[in-house]
Amino acid sequence: MRWMWIFVGFCITMGQGMAGNKKLREEFKPMEDMEGLPRVLLMGDSISIGYTLPVRILLEGKANVHRPPANCGPTIKALEELDTWLGKGSWDVIHFNWGLHDLKYMGPNGQNLADPEDPSSQQQVPPETYEANLTKLVSRLKETGAVLIWCSTTPVPQGAKGRVPGDARIYNAIARKIMEENDVLINDLHTFAKERLDEIQKPANVHFTPEGSRLLAEEVARSIEKGLQLKTESR
Repeated sequence: MRWMWIFVGFCITMGQGMAGNKKLREEFKPMEDMEGLPRVLLMGDSISIGYTLPVRILLEGKANVHRPPANCGPTIKALEELDTWLGKGSWDVIHFNWGLHDLKYMGPNGQNLADPEDPSSQQQVPPETYEANLTKLVSRLKETGAVLIWCSTTPVPQGAKGRVPGDARIYNAIARKIMEENDVLINDLHTFAKERLDEIQKPANVHFTPEGSRLLAEEVARSIEKGLQLKTESR
């Protein structure tokens, strides 16, 4: 098992910040289902990309864990791409998140991660639009019949470029209201990460260390196992 964690750590380290690399990342490679196992879909930004491989290891022999071959970005991207990401197969559990890309600041000409202090900058998806978008996305996800698990957006630390510490709480509050209204399970990864942020997150960076991603993966795997149990009980 130790060599697998070493390999996962290597993939996470090499994978972060490689969006311009044309070589398909390990997390994005299509995987073949093991017959007889439930199907799980992970959707989210680079934080979820970081925990994809360790989640697969933790759920090996328990579930087929898939993800879209992309950073799922903000809710505006999800509204355009969701049907493609869902594909034609059925899902037992869908673990999903949007937030960090919604709350980030953009410049007037589309500059990424703009200075929040600049009056010409604005959030990519302001809170009121985020609420409307997320409501639509949840409605579509419910049509799949899968057990849905919302993963709260992880914290923005001091010094992180283009984002404001504390904004994740605002967006998470909006998301929580929507999830509670729709009986969607919640994996509060924000609280889990916040309690140990200095140990698992990179300085002045929303991303996590390889060990941090592994610890997040343990929380994600636990929440997915609960979702799988609920799915089994509902049959």
